[in-house]
Amino acid sequence: MARVMVVDDEPRIRTYLSRSLSAQGHSVFEAADGQAALDELGMSDFDLVLLDLAMPRCGGIGVLSALHQRKTSPPVIVLSAATDVSARIQALDHGAVDVVAKPFSTAELSARIRRHLHHHSPPPPADQRFLEAGGVQLDLHRRRAVTAGVSVSLTEREFALLAHLMRRSDRVCSREELLHDIWDLDFDPGSNVVDVYVRRLRAKLQPDPPIETVRGAGYCFYDR
Repeated sequence: MARVMVVDDEPRIRTYLSRSLSAQGHSVFEAADGQAALDELGMSDFDLVLLDLAMPRCGGIGVLSALHQRKTSPPVIVLSAATDVSARIQALDHGAVDVVAKPFSTAELSARIRRHLHHHSPPPPADQRFLEAGGVQLDLHRRRAVTAGVSVSLTEREFALLAHLMRRSDRVCSREELLHDIWDLDFDPGSNVVDVYVRRLRAKLQPDPPIETVRGAGYCFYDR
């Protein structure tokens, strides 16, 4: 689960993004202007910031400039309605990792968020062999899972899906996220491939598979 800050002076956009990100399992904080965002960033840590450019008190460029002066700061994706290319270039020059034009596609924005969260997350230890969560032990070298004392073999895709879910235990993983990270798809082709593979994992992780469906959101591997 990531902590994401949404900074925009339009309540409608903040509410929409907050609901969408929360459904994907993220913890969301809203700020109505740049100064409120900087105040909160000075007190709390965040994994990613979605930042509007045109705002009262302190605009997006001002926020980027202030963050640039700090030793550490989260990656910032700018959401801009500006049609002027120079405004987008200015945002990138001031430290934004990406610029998404308004109105934006929710699927595209989600894919960009996943990419930058993944890029800035620390890699797993090179010598790590096992993942353990929810009563399941996953051997990363042999690609086998052990549950209730029973060892089961996994296909390459089953292994990748289970490892992804276990690394994000207790966090909801959306179908879009799984399609992107496991199947390298930035869009939903309309198939039920994710559901099929989840059913296969549940069948192999009997008698008590810890993968649960979160209606309208995706899947969660519970570390119970």
